[in-house]
Amino acid sequence: MTERSLRDEVRLAAPAPLTLRRALFFALVGTTIVALIGLLVVALSPGGFDAVDLVLVVLFAVTLPWYVIGFWNGVIGLCIMRFARDPVATVMPTAARITGHEPIIASTAILVCIRNEPVERTASFLAPLLRGLAAYQSAARFHVYILSDTDNPLIAAAEDTQFAAVAQTLQGRLAITYRRRTTNAAFKAGNIRDFCERWGKDHDFAVVLDADSVMTAEAVLRLVRIMQSEPRLGILQSLVAGLPSTSAFARIFQFGMRLGMRSYTIGSAWWQGDCGPYWGHNAILRLVPFMAHCHIPPLPEDALVGGHVLSHDQVEAVLMRKAGYEVRVLPEEGASFEQNPPTLIEFIRRDLRWCQGNMQYWHFLMLPGLRPISRYQLAFAILMFVGSPAWIGLLVIGTAAVALAGQPAAFIRADVGSVFFVLVLAMWFAPKIATVIDVLMRPALRRAFGGGVRFLASVGIETIFFILLSSIMWFGHTMFLGHLLVGRKLGWGGQARDDHVVAWSLAARQLWPQTMLGLATLTALAATVPSAIPYTLFIAGGLLLAIPFAVVTAMPAVGRILLRLGLARMPEETTPGELAELALPAIEAAAGLRRGD
Repeated sequence: MTERSLRDEVRLAAPAPLTLRRALFFALVGTTIVALIGLLVVALSPGGFDAVDLVLVVLFAVTLPWYVIGFWNGVIGLCIMRFARDPVATVMPTAARITGHEPIIASTAILVCIRNEPVERTASFLAPLLRGLAAYQSAARFHVYILSDTDNPLIAAAEDTQFAAVAQTLQGRLAITYRRRTTNAAFKAGNIRDFCERWGKDHDFAVVLDADSVMTAEAVLRLVRIMQSEPRLGILQSLVAGLPSTSAFARIFQFGMRLGMRSYTIGSAWWQGDCGPYWGHNAILRLVPFMAHCHIPPLPEDALVGGHVLSHDQVEAVLMRKAGYEVRVLPEEGASFEQNPPTLIEFIRRDLRWCQGNMQYWHFLMLPGLRPISRYQLAFAILMFVGSPAWIGLLVIGTAAVALAGQPAAFIRADVGSVFFVLVLAMWFAPKIATVIDVLMRPALRRAFGGGVRFLASVGIETIFFILLSSIMWFGHTMFLGHLLVGRKLGWGGQARDDHVVAWSLAARQLWPQTMLGLATLTALAATVPSAIPYTLFIAGGLLLAIPFAVVTAMPAVGRILLRLGLARMPEETTPGELAELALPAIEAAAGLRRGD
């Protein structure tokens, strides 16, 4: 079958059940949004509905899609996790047909994209995968490419030495090629494009890994077998979890991600189906359509953010779907990992780079030929950051309105306002609540998280952490979007992935604007309407505490306390599996606790 005929077949085969699922999902989302807006209008009714109230409703409406969609994804995900015999097969039927004994007949490239990374860590993260593939009977079907964009001469020399030694060790068992570009043209997307132009024709599939990615050989083999069995599949994204960490910040953050990701991803996969996400790593690509249809040229200079696209992954996904190939996610945990930033400062750096990349999606929203769900995905990625100024606007304008009103009753109805506040919080946390319910109802999974008491204590810690972190990031996004409007952009540099302390002076230089806004709003309410402070703390509290939050969550002692108490524990700390080979400090510390050391 030719590529063109395959695309035609896929276009004609849009399944009616998926169309009905999408219609139901967006009907639920739309109805919920309208109901919440109506509830807020009623809540703001004391004294009539004026221009300030209208502004608040508009700002609130901008924030709504993000967590209303998250709410319904979480609800659907929970229903599937609890009542489906095989939740993964429910949203990805092809996966259920794979037994694990199918012969590997396709040629697969493993692409490891690095830039100024510590060489020993990159090699250690790769080691279990390389050994597993080398021991496999069809190892000749795999070829590992270390694609370096490193511009530091010392690191480049270390890379050359390290990966030459790895290649020598595996010679005759697994092919390894190290290549370093002299320039970082087009960033990671350009790195992969260079591979495609040089070696893409030699392979059927490519598994894309970042420098902090860890995947087991079995996970890679499973992705390849699924791709082999489904010729319409263009991109298959694995579900990525955080590696066990000794950093308090990373540990709590990725515990929260672990809670939310499974229910959210299963729920979204139920209705997105063949228009799924691509996160740029820990995924497998079908190379022929990827090379033919997924090249992204630089944006014109008159675009909101011109130049090469930083967040290229989701654009590549919608282009793959436009070409007639499916993009799906495989929502299985335990075999695909990444390393998260160890401090708030590093997390902000990474997040603002995503923010800049996602703002480039404006240019692609009206691209001819995109599927409606593909346009939704681009718009949703934009809203992830555009909603942040709306939250900050709600804080500032809402604080001023309450202070001028003199008392809460003159601004908002207590009865309706309380219901509204509880509903918003419930929807905000819905994907995590869904997974919490699922974990508590599964004894084996509950034990893997350290037991019911530790798990619930960890949930409480993560909830406070998430509330504080959210407002800090909302303010950071707001400031950064303002910088983008006046032409200030970020480049693409290496990340500090190892645990390190954050000095008070550094935190103060980075986060004083957040602190000042939090202090200003709470001071204004303390002087006028103190009874409103508890509600305002859900946004202003994180801003006020931004500096100590950054310092404390980076302290090694805090991380050690969490480890010693078994808090924010990941299942891999209880049963490490192949991660035991990495000798991660968090896993070794957990093992010591189990032995009573």
